[in-house]
Amino acid sequence: MQTVKIFRPLIVSLSMIAALACGYYYFYHNRNNNNEITVHGNVDIRQVDLGFRVSGRLLEVLFEEGDHVKMGDLIAKLDPVPYEQDLNNLKAQMEQAQANLVKLRAGNRPQEIQEAKAQLHEKEVAHENSRKTYERQSELVKKNYASKQAYDDAYAATNEAKAQLKSAQEALKLSLEGFRQEDIAAGQAQFEAATAQYHRAQTNLNDTVLYAPSDGIILTRIREPGSILNIGNAVYTLSLTNPIWVRAYISEVDLGRVKPGMRTLIYTDSQSTPFEGQIGFISPQAEFTPKNIETKELRTDLVYRLRIVVEDPEGKLRQGMPVTVVIKLAQDNTVKTPNSIPLKSKI
Repeated sequence: MQTVKIFRPLIVSLSMIAALACGYYYFYHNRNNNNEITVHGNVDIRQVDLGFRVSGRLLEVLFEEGDHVKMGDLIAKLDPVPYEQDLNNLKAQMEQAQANLVKLRAGNRPQEIQEAKAQLHEKEVAHENSRKTYERQSELVKKNYASKQAYDDAYAATNEAKAQLKSAQEALKLSLEGFRQEDIAAGQAQFEAATAQYHRAQTNLNDTVLYAPSDGIILTRIREPGSILNIGNAVYTLSLTNPIWVRAYISEVDLGRVKPGMRTLIYTDSQSTPFEGQIGFISPQAEFTPKNIETKELRTDLVYRLRIVVEDPEGKLRQGMPVTVVIKLAQDNTVKTPNSIPLKSKI
């Protein structure tokens, strides 16, 4: 009897603790269902292999693994000499084609036209002289003062001079008219082809330098100076750090309760202060829950992928880091940036 009296306060205390725990769990569970949804995911792994669009010998590699780079930083170079030589050669060809086109459009020079006129005058004089010689031989042969051979020679000379005169007349006409439109069009096409080849060579030369396409961290330095690279061979693997995305999954039951733009809080195991973010994308296709996603409840057969854009100005989140995402279901839940621009506009 004495023992029962001793344990009775202890039993009452344990009962009260159990009742409080049940009440807290009930209150928290209802609040979670009504005001927020908790899902789990990982900081999205986003990386890109960086290489050159042209082949060549690797001249310089300017960053090491783990280095931070900014968008536009020069990170590697190829030997540019072969491409500079190609560019100079094609530049000369382009200038030659341009000069030929200018010549075709301008037509013949005045000196060439004067030369054609002089040749025409020469042929006119020769033709007139051969005509008179022929007439004299015709009279002489009629009176038997000249041979038939002399008459035939004069006749042939007259016809030859007449043909040469006509040729000189046509040559002068061509000189005055200039080049044909077909010749000018062909010269224009040759110039445009040479210009295109020159610009392609310029692009190839520009592609001998490699710039960072975005802010990030060098994960892997794959090649070293002196390596001979083919087109597309990776030199670096770059981990993209901006923007930060979290990949999480939500069950079909809760899918209708969320929408893009909803405010979220992201928790990690390394700190108690949450990161702010918002839902940027909800996949329209269902999929099976990935094995690396841990949830508090039993996994449903199908889930929907969420992309959550996170504010991390201090760079504390790391790619692949597991996180817990609390989605706020209140109506006024749009996260604002310091410039009062919704994060959704940055997606």
